[in-house]
Amino acid sequence: MNLRDTLQALCVVIIWGVNFAAIKVTVGEIPPLTLTIIRFGITAILLLPFFRLSFVQLKQVVPVALVLGVGHFGLFFVGFRGADAATVALLLQLGVPFSCILAAIFFKDTLGPKRIAGLAMAFVGAAFLAGEPQGGTIISIVSVVACAFCWAWANILIKKLKGIPPLAIMGWMSLFAMPVLGIMSWFWEENQIQAVQEASIVAWMLLSYTVIGSSIFAYHLWYRLIDRLDVNQVVPFTLIAPVIGVGAGVVLLGESFTIYKLLGGLMTITGVAIIQFRQMRRHKA
Repeated sequence: MNLRDTLQALCVVIIWGVNFAAIKVTVGEIPPLTLTIIRFGITAILLLPFFRLSFVQLKQVVPVALVLGVGHFGLFFVGFRGADAATVALLLQLGVPFSCILAAIFFKDTLGPKRIAGLAMAFVGAAFLAGEPQGGTIISIVSVVACAFCWAWANILIKKLKGIPPLAIMGWMSLFAMPVLGIMSWFWEENQIQAVQEASIVAWMLLSYTVIGSSIFAYHLWYRLIDRLDVNQVVPFTLIAPVIGVGAGVVLLGESFTIYKLLGGLMTITGVAIIQFRQMRRHKA
């Protein structure tokens, strides 16, 4: 990779890492499902005018909207409500081992001893993180783990989509997920309108960062790098995002850096790294 591509990849993972702290602050003022609806509404408004899909393509996006939009992003924001940003950033990495397991089930991918070792290490690390007394509530921890699984499941669904640009998927997925999230918010959240009306300018600025910076700009850069370069050159940069997420939580939000985060984080990221690098070697071969 040349210097320009390296800087762009670093820019993406820094945006994603800091986004954990941004979301944590925002869900402190606006209920998580309501916040997800607002995020998707803004995303749809910004993206849909540029992408038109056929009826067949729209039907293909609907399952992605349910799994990725509702399952992943909805639970992702719910998890932030009762867990610190550092814990969420680390637990979210379970999406990689979940993807590995689903690939073995649906695509008959042989795991092998090294990737099995990586899976075991990642899940043991996650158990350390879940065991931290102040890391998060049981509901939040389960929500983040479930959202990581939904991310892996969504990858299987997106893999089957042909000829639909990533930003088009993001825009239409956002639109289709909003009604379901709205029903969920109606039953499970309270005082949503009041919370939105009373949200501070800081919360709206951070939400803008999440939508424009993380969801649109960063993903646009990322998919351009994926399209232009070998995947093996780009994917390892994703391991930097949770480290930045932990740092953002500790430095910007004053979260404690405990032995649980240290050991659990190291084991989880190491396990994910083993899986990723092993998969890259297999694909290269």
